[in-house]
Amino acid sequence: MERLQKFIADCGIASRRAAEKLIADGRISVNDDVITTQGIKINPVSDVVKYDGKIIKKCDEKIYIMLNKPKGYISTVKDEQNRKTIMALVTDIGQRIFPIGRLDNNTEGLLLMTNDGTLMQNVLHPKFKVEKTYIARVAGKLSNDELCALRQGIQLSEGMTAPAVVEKLSYDDEFNQAKISITIHEGRNRQVRRMFEAIGHDVLALKRVSFAGLTLHDLKRGKYRMLTQEELERLSVYLADN
Repeated sequence: MERLQKFIADCGIASRRAAEKLIADGRISVNDDVITTQGIKINPVSDVVKYDGKIIKKCDEKIYIMLNKPKGYISTVKDEQNRKTIMALVTDIGQRIFPIGRLDNNTEGLLLMTNDGTLMQNVLHPKFKVEKTYIARVAGKLSNDELCALRQGIQLSEGMTAPAVVEKLSYDDEFNQAKISITIHEGRNRQVRRMFEAIGHDVLALKRVSFAGLTLHDLKRGKYRMLTQEELERLSVYLADN
């Protein structure tokens, strides 16, 4: 058991003295009961503590989140141009977390977030060649030669891209649009869009559906959830195998 004000301080919310004032002001709840009495003890493992309605956790607890990012949100913690960021979608974590990599403003789909700097570094390090799969809706019908070019690598301004796994999923003759699955392991800026643009096809919609072996499943757009223990173990095995 642990005193509530110490727990609040360990979460990085306030000093113990300031935490006592937060308690006195009725801004702290334990298991949804507002606490105003000083000196109460809690179980930091099983009790749910909230500050102004938001769950708080100790800073040394590792958080792993999967977000289904919608279009129209910047994949940063803050934006100097005051645009909407993904932090507006993850509002009750109680700890400072960061996105692992980025999806541009007009791209939706799977985005991992964490406060585990070691995991973030490993996932983003080129040596691990973490695979990312996207579904792209593109203008026009791709020829076999164009599909082959994507698979072999595309010349961009900074050099050739690595080979990609590319599959033609469907073609809409009425709207002259193709749906393509593409898996890459590099992390260049707007890479998938630029690869298609380089062969003369604009990307009309882009969604990341898989990252490091993890998939969205039925996670709804704009929603998030914690990674399961099984997913964390799979992620660990994935990195070890690469």
